Amino acid sequence: MIGTMTTKRILVVDDEPNIRRVVTSYLRADGFEVAEAGDGDAAIAAFERVRPDLVLLDVMMPGRDGIDVLRELRRRSDVYVIMLTARAEETDRVIGLSVGADDYVTKPFGAKELVARVKAVLRRSRGPAEPGTGDEMVVLEGLEIDAGRHEVIRDGEPVTLTALEFELLGVLASSPGRVFTRRQLLERVWGWDYVGDERVVDVHIRKLRRALGDDAGDPRFVATVRGVGYKLLGRR
Repeated sequence: MIGTMTTKRILVVDDEPNIRRVVTSYLRADGFEVAEAGDGDAAIAAFERVRPDLVLLDVMMPGRDGIDVLRELRRRSDVYVIMLTARAEETDRVIGLSVGADDYVTKPFGAKELVARVKAVLRRSRGPAEPGTGDEMVVLEGLEIDAGRHEVIRDGEPVTLTALEFELLGVLASSPGRVFTRRQLLERVWGWDYVGDERVVDVHIRKLRRALGDDAGDPRFVATVRGVGYKLLGRR
């Protein structure tokens, strides 16, 4: 039965029935509601039917692969997505993160580890900050960040950001000029218990810069401090 107020729904997408069976059994034992799909088209149909809180999505599937499914999900929703990849699929991991995956887990994986990663991702904030939780408006030269309205204005024009990109910018804007390490950004945005690749930060910084029309070689807003991390330029 779908849905109490607290029960989270997970969609498991993998073309290998044994993997789906094991993952599903562990998730259900932990109190999650679980739906399954064995290919990309079935995944999209199941997503529309179930409206899950998180999707576990295999990259390598016959027909419509996981990257294509992820692109379609991002056109429809900001749902959390964890990609399931094989060790040799480095390129697919990077593409998945750039398309909008929240995390990835490398096969072979332990089911308990996977459940722990699911819980860690679900603990992340999604969407605008609650009023009263901190500065709702940050104004810098050429850039306005309104946490209450979940809006960013660059030189008078609105900027479209994903929820994750907005959170990342919000952390940097909480202390303009301060250098945040990748680990600090991971803890603030992805959660203190994130155990994936720190390069996910670099991928989303590139996306954030692209959305802001910023140039990594001559930054106006987001600067790289080599060997350390990133900072937001400008003063309040």
